[in-house]
Amino acid sequence: MDHKNSYSASYAAAGVDITAGYRAVELMKKHVARTRNEGCLDDVGGFGGCFGLPVSGMEEPVLVSGTDGCGTKVKLAILMDKHDTIGIDAVAMCVNDIICVGAKPLFFLDYIACGKNVPEKIAQIVSGVAEGCVQSGAALIGGETAEHPGMMPVEDYDLAGFAVGIVDKKKILDNSKMEAGDVVIALPSTGIHSNGFSLCRKVFDIDNNNPELYVPREELGGKTIAESLLTPTRIYVKPVLALLEKVHVKGISHITGGGFYENIPRSIPDGLCAKIDKSAVKVLPIFDVIAQWGNIPERDMYNTYNMGVGMSIVVPAAEVDTALEVLKANGEDAYVIGTIIENEEKVILE
Repeated sequence: MDHKNSYSASYAAAGVDITAGYRAVELMKKHVARTRNEGCLDDVGGFGGCFGLPVSGMEEPVLVSGTDGCGTKVKLAILMDKHDTIGIDAVAMCVNDIICVGAKPLFFLDYIACGKNVPEKIAQIVSGVAEGCVQSGAALIGGETAEHPGMMPVEDYDLAGFAVGIVDKKKILDNSKMEAGDVVIALPSTGIHSNGFSLCRKVFDIDNNNPELYVPREELGGKTIAESLLTPTRIYVKPVLALLEKVHVKGISHITGGGFYENIPRSIPDGLCAKIDKSAVKVLPIFDVIAQWGNIPERDMYNTYNMGVGMSIVVPAAEVDTALEVLKANGEDAYVIGTIIENEEKVILE
């Protein structure tokens, strides 16, 4: 489309450059193209994203949606002037939620609000969104970039989005068959993912761009604190979809804000409890650093962060070995962290 006639000097004087938006769209098209799948019906730039539903073989197809953002992790991306991974987080926070229902992601839309539209930076952000979509098998079928002068500093932006997936109704995960003796499996995280950043900002004085953020540290394998914190959220879609084909999965929890204490109970029915062996949890070094620098009690850490466990999955004891084999064959170093017992507390960490 030719946008040569679409320019408003008055609007530009008010802080909004329409042509920058067009330029950003042109720069992001190559990234969006990577995400196209069999359901895509049109290209970026229309008023609505169209998607053909793949319902062949399904008796009662059900759409499952999820929406989220990256929280204040964006603040660190801005400080580091590194914008090509934060989009992975935005996708991950949505698709990792809907896979907990058993749904396969179909498509994703993003929303970027910025103080000033710098096309090259917007394209970098979208490149990360596209990478997250590729990792999850979702198509990026649309989005919005909104320039908000006066609402935020010119260098600032925020990123959010939503995903839609599909599952046959009879395959929606149902924890009603969960029972004492079932086993809890952990899928490792890549770090703190996209939760607990407000506490990290306080602990590490991120808002004041603490120079200690950029010092390589032996305990972090030579990485800086900033690099460790900005590590993108792991996307679990493809390994979990493979697992669902081979094993009777009774419940899945995406470990996000609220950590173990808030998220694991969401997949546990009343009367049962996930008894987690803390000694089995492979805690990542970044969590030890956060706890030490902030003098944060262990319970608060487990109530805020994933502590190295991005997802917990409940399977029958008889199928544990198969589950671990399937997950490892699909790139997940999964391991057992607990069992299901009869108890009203939903989760116990010992």
